[in-house]
Amino acid sequence: MTLFVFFAVLAAAAMHAIWNALVKVHLDRFLSITLMTLGMGVAGLVVLPFVEVPKAEVWPYIIASVFFHMGYRTFLIGAYQAGDFAQTYPLARGTAPLLAALGGMFVVAEVPAPLAILGIFLLSAGTLVMSFRGGAHLEKLNLRAVGFALGTSIFIASYTLSDGSGARLAATAQSYAAWLFICDAFGALALCLIFRGPKALPVLARDWKTGLFTGVLSGAAYWIVMWAMTKAPIASVASLRETSILFAMMISVFALGEKMTGWRGAAALSIVAGVVALRLG
Repeated sequence: MTLFVFFAVLAAAAMHAIWNALVKVHLDRFLSITLMTLGMGVAGLVVLPFVEVPKAEVWPYIIASVFFHMGYRTFLIGAYQAGDFAQTYPLARGTAPLLAALGGMFVVAEVPAPLAILGIFLLSAGTLVMSFRGGAHLEKLNLRAVGFALGTSIFIASYTLSDGSGARLAATAQSYAAWLFICDAFGALALCLIFRGPKALPVLARDWKTGLFTGVLSGAAYWIVMWAMTKAPIASVASLRETSILFAMMISVFALGEKMTGWRGAAALSIVAGVVALRLG
Protein backbone atom coordinates (compact mmCIF):
# COMPACT_ATOMS: atom_id res chain seq x y z
CA MET A 1 0.00 0.00 0.00
CA THR A 2 1.55 3.30 -1.11
CA LEU A 3 1.64 6.26 1.23
CA PHE A 4 -0.94 8.14 -0.89
CA VAL A 5 -3.42 5.25 -0.79
CA PHE A 6 -2.74 4.81 2.93
CA PHE A 7 -3.66 8.41 3.77
CA ALA A 8 -6.58 8.38 1.32
CA VAL A 9 -8.15 5.46 3.21
CA LEU A 10 -7.51 7.22 6.52
CA ALA A 11 -9.29 10.28 5.10
CA ALA A 12 -12.20 8.06 4.05
CA ALA A 13 -12.33 6.61 7.57
CA ALA A 14 -12.48 10.13 9.01
CA MET A 15 -15.31 11.02 6.61
CA HIS A 16 -17.12 7.84 7.66
CA ALA A 17 -16.89 8.89 11.30
CA ILE A 18 -18.08 12.41 10.49
CA TRP A 19 -21.21 11.35 8.65
CA ASN A 20 -22.04 8.95 11.49
CA ALA A 21 -21.71 11.84 13.93
CA LEU A 22 -23.89 14.06 11.75
CA VAL A 23 -26.78 11.59 11.47
CA LYS A 24 -28.59 12.90 14.52
CA VAL A 25 -32.10 13.01 13.09
CA HIS A 26 -35.07 11.57 14.93
CA LEU A 27 -35.08 8.45 12.75
CA ASP A 28 -34.00 5.03 13.99
CA ARG A 29 -30.78 3.55 12.64
CA PHE A 30 -32.48 1.52 9.89
CA LEU A 31 -34.32 4.54 8.48
CA SER A 32 -31.21 6.70 8.89
CA ILE A 33 -29.14 4.25 6.84
CA THR A 34 -31.94 4.00 4.28
CA LEU A 35 -32.07 7.78 4.00
CA MET A 36 -28.30 8.01 3.62
CA THR A 37 -28.31 5.28 0.95
CA LEU A 38 -30.96 7.21 -1.01
CA GLY A 39 -28.70 10.27 -0.75
CA MET A 40 -25.83 8.21 -2.16
CA GLY A 41 -28.10 7.23 -5.04
CA VAL A 42 -28.84 10.88 -5.80
CA ALA A 43 -25.10 11.62 -5.76
CA GLY A 44 -24.60 8.73 -8.17
CA LEU A 45 -27.21 10.17 -10.52
CA VAL A 46 -25.39 13.51 -10.59
CA VAL A 47 -22.08 11.98 -11.74
CA LEU A 48 -23.68 9.40 -14.04
CA PRO A 49 -23.25 11.48 -17.24
CA PHE A 50 -19.51 11.67 -16.60
CA VAL A 51 -18.76 7.95 -16.13
CA GLU A 52 -18.89 4.93 -18.39
CA VAL A 53 -21.62 2.30 -18.33
CA PRO A 54 -20.13 -0.83 -16.73
CA LYS A 55 -19.19 -3.70 -19.01
CA ALA A 56 -21.31 -6.85 -18.94
CA GLU A 57 -18.80 -8.70 -16.75
CA VAL A 58 -19.00 -5.96 -14.08
CA TRP A 59 -22.76 -6.12 -13.55
CA PRO A 60 -22.76 -9.43 -11.61
CA TYR A 61 -20.58 -7.76 -8.98
CA ILE A 62 -22.89 -4.75 -8.74
CA ILE A 63 -25.98 -6.95 -8.49
CA ALA A 64 -24.32 -9.20 -5.94
CA SER A 65 -23.24 -6.19 -3.88
CA VAL A 66 -26.80 -4.82 -3.86
CA PHE A 67 -28.10 -8.13 -2.52
CA PHE A 68 -25.28 -8.27 0.05
CA HIS A 69 -26.19 -4.76 1.20
CA MET A 70 -29.85 -5.79 1.41
CA GLY A 71 -28.81 -8.81 3.49
CA TYR A 72 -26.78 -6.51 5.72
CA ARG A 73 -29.81 -4.29 6.33
CA THR A 74 -32.08 -7.31 6.88
CA PHE A 75 -29.75 -8.66 9.55
CA LEU A 76 -29.58 -5.16 11.01
CA ILE A 77 -33.33 -5.36 11.59
CA GLY A 78 -32.91 -8.83 13.08
CA ALA A 79 -30.29 -7.47 15.44
CA TYR A 80 -32.73 -4.79 16.62
CA GLN A 81 -35.30 -7.47 17.35
CA ALA A 82 -32.81 -9.81 19.04
CA GLY A 83 -31.37 -7.26 21.42
CA ASP A 84 -29.35 -4.09 21.75
CA PHE A 85 -27.72 -3.44 18.40
CA ALA A 86 -25.20 -1.17 20.08
CA GLN A 87 -23.76 -4.37 21.53
CA THR A 88 -24.12 -6.69 18.54
CA TYR A 89 -22.97 -4.28 15.82
CA PRO A 90 -19.39 -4.08 17.21
CA LEU A 91 -19.11 -7.82 16.66
CA ALA A 92 -19.96 -7.23 13.02
CA ARG A 93 -17.52 -4.35 12.54
CA GLY A 94 -14.75 -6.09 14.44
CA THR A 95 -14.99 -9.46 12.71
CA ALA A 96 -15.77 -8.26 9.17
CA PRO A 97 -12.12 -7.34 8.35
CA LEU A 98 -10.99 -10.76 9.54
CA LEU A 99 -13.58 -12.45 7.31
CA ALA A 100 -12.62 -10.18 4.41
CA ALA A 101 -8.99 -11.20 4.88
CA LEU A 102 -9.90 -14.90 4.86
CA GLY A 103 -12.24 -14.44 1.91
CA GLY A 104 -9.62 -12.48 0.02
CA MET A 105 -7.26 -15.43 0.19
CA PHE A 106 -9.75 -17.61 -1.69
CA VAL A 107 -11.72 -15.11 -3.81
CA VAL A 108 -8.91 -12.90 -5.13
CA ALA A 109 -5.90 -14.99 -4.07
CA GLU A 110 -4.49 -12.24 -1.85
CA VAL A 111 -2.44 -13.40 1.13
CA PRO A 112 -1.51 -10.47 3.40
CA ALA A 113 2.08 -10.13 4.58
CA PRO A 114 2.75 -11.23 8.18
CA LEU A 115 2.86 -7.63 9.44
CA ALA A 116 -0.37 -6.84 7.60
CA ILE A 117 -2.05 -9.86 9.24
CA LEU A 118 -0.89 -8.57 12.62
CA GLY A 119 -2.28 -5.14 11.75
CA ILE A 120 -5.65 -6.61 10.80
CA PHE A 121 -5.89 -8.46 14.12
CA LEU A 122 -4.82 -5.39 16.14
CA LEU A 123 -7.33 -3.17 14.33
CA SER A 124 -10.13 -5.69 14.82
CA ALA A 125 -9.28 -6.11 18.50
CA GLY A 126 -9.16 -2.35 19.04
CA THR A 127 -12.49 -1.93 17.26
CA LEU A 128 -14.13 -4.55 19.44
CA VAL A 129 -12.74 -3.08 22.67
CA MET A 130 -13.65 0.46 21.63
CA SER A 131 -17.20 -0.50 20.68
CA PHE A 132 -17.88 -2.71 23.67
CA ARG A 133 -16.51 -0.10 26.08
CA GLY A 134 -14.15 -2.53 27.69
CA GLY A 135 -16.40 -5.53 27.25
CA ALA A 136 -18.69 -4.56 30.12
CA HIS A 137 -21.79 -5.84 28.34
CA LEU A 138 -20.45 -9.03 26.78
CA GLU A 139 -22.17 -11.20 29.34
CA LYS A 140 -25.58 -9.86 28.30
CA LEU A 141 -25.32 -11.05 24.70
CA ASN A 142 -27.60 -13.93 23.73
CA LEU A 143 -26.94 -16.48 21.02
CA ARG A 144 -29.61 -15.06 18.73
CA ALA A 145 -28.06 -11.59 18.92
CA VAL A 146 -24.60 -13.03 18.31
CA GLY A 147 -25.97 -14.92 15.30
CA PHE A 148 -27.35 -11.75 13.73
CA ALA A 149 -24.11 -9.91 14.47
CA LEU A 150 -21.96 -12.57 12.81
CA GLY A 151 -24.42 -12.75 9.91
CA THR A 152 -24.04 -9.00 9.50
CA SER A 153 -20.26 -9.37 9.46
CA ILE A 154 -20.52 -11.98 6.71
CA PHE A 155 -22.54 -9.60 4.56
CA ILE A 156 -20.11 -6.73 5.24
CA ALA A 157 -17.17 -8.92 4.22
CA SER A 158 -19.12 -10.16 1.19
CA TYR A 159 -19.94 -6.74 -0.24
CA THR A 160 -16.40 -5.60 0.52
CA LEU A 161 -14.95 -8.44 -1.56
CA SER A 162 -17.58 -8.00 -4.27
CA ASP A 163 -16.99 -4.26 -4.56
CA GLY A 164 -13.23 -4.60 -4.47
CA SER A 165 -13.31 -7.19 -7.26
CA GLY A 166 -15.90 -5.30 -9.30
CA ALA A 167 -14.08 -1.97 -9.03
CA ARG A 168 -10.90 -3.64 -10.26
CA LEU A 169 -12.75 -5.06 -13.27
CA ALA A 170 -14.60 -1.83 -14.13
CA ALA A 171 -13.22 0.90 -16.37
CA THR A 172 -12.83 3.15 -13.32
CA ALA A 173 -13.74 2.98 -9.65
CA GLN A 174 -15.90 6.08 -10.23
CA SER A 175 -17.99 4.24 -12.80
CA TYR A 176 -18.50 1.24 -10.54
CA ALA A 177 -19.32 3.44 -7.53
CA ALA A 178 -21.89 5.60 -9.34
CA TRP A 179 -23.86 2.67 -10.73
CA LEU A 180 -23.61 0.75 -7.46
CA PHE A 181 -24.95 3.71 -5.46
CA ILE A 182 -27.93 4.09 -7.80
CA CYS A 183 -28.78 0.37 -7.80
CA ASP A 184 -28.27 0.12 -4.04
CA ALA A 185 -30.63 3.05 -3.48
CA PHE A 186 -33.40 1.10 -5.25
CA GLY A 187 -32.57 -1.95 -3.13
CA ALA A 188 -32.66 0.09 0.08
CA LEU A 189 -35.99 1.66 -0.89
CA ALA A 190 -37.51 -1.74 -1.70
CA LEU A 191 -36.33 -3.15 1.63
CA CYS A 192 -37.70 -0.13 3.49
CA LEU A 193 -41.11 -0.60 1.86
CA ILE A 194 -41.09 -4.30 2.73
CA PHE A 195 -40.27 -3.79 6.40
CA ARG A 196 -41.79 -0.38 7.13
CA GLY A 197 -44.41 0.10 4.41
CA PRO A 198 -45.36 3.24 2.45
CA LYS A 199 -45.84 5.18 5.69
CA ALA A 200 -42.04 5.43 5.97
CA LEU A 201 -41.78 7.55 2.80
CA PRO A 202 -43.13 10.82 4.31
CA VAL A 203 -40.86 10.27 7.32
CA LEU A 204 -37.82 9.95 5.04
CA ALA A 205 -38.92 12.94 2.95
CA ARG A 206 -38.96 15.23 5.98
CA ASP A 207 -35.20 14.75 6.46
CA TRP A 208 -34.15 14.74 2.80
CA LYS A 209 -31.52 17.46 3.33
CA THR A 210 -29.75 15.38 5.96
CA GLY A 211 -29.98 12.32 3.74
CA LEU A 212 -28.51 14.15 0.76
CA PHE A 213 -25.61 15.62 2.74
CA THR A 214 -24.71 12.43 4.58
CA GLY A 215 -25.22 10.46 1.37
CA VAL A 216 -22.69 12.60 -0.50
CA LEU A 217 -20.21 12.36 2.37
CA SER A 218 -20.68 8.61 2.78
CA GLY A 219 -20.57 8.06 -0.99
CA ALA A 220 -17.30 9.96 -1.29
CA ALA A 221 -15.81 7.96 1.58
CA TYR A 222 -16.83 4.60 0.12
CA TRP A 223 -15.71 5.59 -3.37
CA ILE A 224 -12.24 6.27 -1.94
CA VAL A 225 -12.30 2.82 -0.32
CA MET A 226 -13.31 1.13 -3.59
CA TRP A 227 -10.64 3.06 -5.48
CA ALA A 228 -8.08 2.08 -2.83
CA MET A 229 -9.02 -1.58 -3.26
CA THR A 230 -7.93 -1.30 -6.91
CA LYS A 231 -4.49 -0.14 -5.72
CA ALA A 232 -3.89 -2.21 -2.57
CA PRO A 233 -4.95 -5.54 -0.99
CA ILE A 234 -8.66 -5.64 -0.18
CA ALA A 235 -8.17 -6.98 3.36
CA SER A 236 -5.71 -4.22 4.27
CA VAL A 237 -8.01 -1.49 2.95
CA ALA A 238 -11.06 -2.99 4.68
CA SER A 239 -9.20 -3.13 7.98
CA LEU A 240 -7.76 0.37 7.67
CA ARG A 241 -11.27 1.65 7.03
CA GLU A 242 -12.23 0.54 10.55
CA THR A 243 -10.04 3.31 11.96
CA SER A 244 -13.24 5.33 11.56
CA ILE A 245 -14.07 4.23 15.11
CA LEU A 246 -10.86 5.94 16.30
CA PHE A 247 -11.89 9.17 14.58
CA ALA A 248 -15.37 8.79 16.10
CA MET A 249 -13.76 8.55 19.55
CA MET A 250 -11.75 11.72 18.86
CA ILE A 251 -14.92 13.54 17.82
CA SER A 252 -16.74 12.39 20.96
CA VAL A 253 -13.88 13.42 23.26
CA PHE A 254 -12.76 16.71 21.71
CA ALA A 255 -16.02 17.95 20.14
CA LEU A 256 -18.68 16.45 22.39
CA GLY A 257 -16.77 16.58 25.67
CA GLU A 258 -17.03 12.87 26.47
CA LYS A 259 -14.56 11.31 28.91
CA MET A 260 -11.36 9.59 27.79
CA THR A 261 -11.34 6.38 29.80
CA GLY A 262 -8.74 3.67 30.23
CA TRP A 263 -10.45 1.22 27.89
CA ARG A 264 -10.72 3.88 25.22
CA GLY A 265 -7.02 4.62 25.53
CA ALA A 266 -6.12 0.93 25.30
CA ALA A 267 -8.36 0.44 22.27
CA ALA A 268 -6.89 3.52 20.60
CA LEU A 269 -3.36 2.21 21.13
CA SER A 270 -4.35 -1.16 19.62
CA ILE A 271 -5.86 0.57 16.57
CA VAL A 272 -2.83 2.83 16.13
CA ALA A 273 -0.50 -0.19 16.43
CA GLY A 274 -2.60 -1.95 13.80
CA VAL A 275 -2.34 1.07 11.48
CA VAL A 276 1.44 1.12 11.87
CA ALA A 277 1.67 -2.62 11.20
CA LEU A 278 -0.47 -2.28 8.07
CA ARG A 279 1.71 0.54 6.80
CA LEU A 280 4.93 -1.37 7.46
CA GLY A 281 3.44 -4.56 6.00
